Amino acid sequence: MIRFATLLALWLANPALACGPDSDCMVGERSYRMYLPPTLAEEAKGAIVFAHGYRGRAAGEMRNKALRAVADDLGMVLIALQSRGDDWALAHTPQAPERQEQAETDYVLAVLADAGERAGVTASRSVVAGFSAGGMLAWTMACDLGDRFAGYVPMSGTFWAPVPADCAAPPANLVHIQGTADRTVPPQGRAIGPARQGDVADALAMYARHGDFTPGPDATAPEGMTCTTATNPAGRILHYCTFGGGHDFSARRLRYGIETVLARP
Repeated sequence: MIRFATLLALWLANPALACGPDSDCMVGERSYRMYLPPTLAEEAKGAIVFAHGYRGRAAGEMRNKALRAVADDLGMVLIALQSRGDDWALAHTPQAPERQEQAETDYVLAVLADAGERAGVTASRSVVAGFSAGGMLAWTMACDLGDRFAGYVPMSGTFWAPVPADCAAPPANLVHIQGTADRTVPPQGRAIGPARQGDVADALAMYARHGDFTPGPDATAPEGMTCTTATNPAGRILHYCTFGGGHDFSARRLRYGIETVLARP
């Protein structure tokens, strides 16, 4: 492990690293924030690339002590993404139903490249996760970027309807976590103005077809969650975990999803 004092000294001495949990890292006109835990491994630096919910902020995610504790425990960089406005620029949103999400895909790739230069982050050990609207972004990145990342952990959010018929990128490991009593983003989705949230079952079925996933035995999950799993010939997993609650974020559930993804090829 790198000693934290040494890492901090390198951070402060190098102008390229002059951003962090309390200041923006700039990528063009967009920004993100980054936290380097004291437990960070010297080799193969992975990152939790986390997307906030509607009207969220990267700064707010960095103040979430439970989220930072997950990064500490796993020895991973925490990257908090930042939407350009109140929400992510995804397809079929109420604000712009005809819009496509290429700008967000480009942004995530730019963040990954920038974090690689600043802190040595590698995509192959990194996981894209998000809550609510951030879960929608995570699903979109899974479809657009696939196995460029180790996997994806969307929580309480999937595509806006209609769910895509297929994905452009190769299938990846994915764990979707959902509260069965969620009224904000129900498993079956709900109408918001002229748009509608997608149905989680439709998204999972599409991804199962896309990745040639077949059902397997139920997975062992932390208390309070029930998880079904499917695998494909390449050893990837498609996990669906539910809990008997509403629209709430849990760092414990996030950690389970990340560890499950990283345990696979």
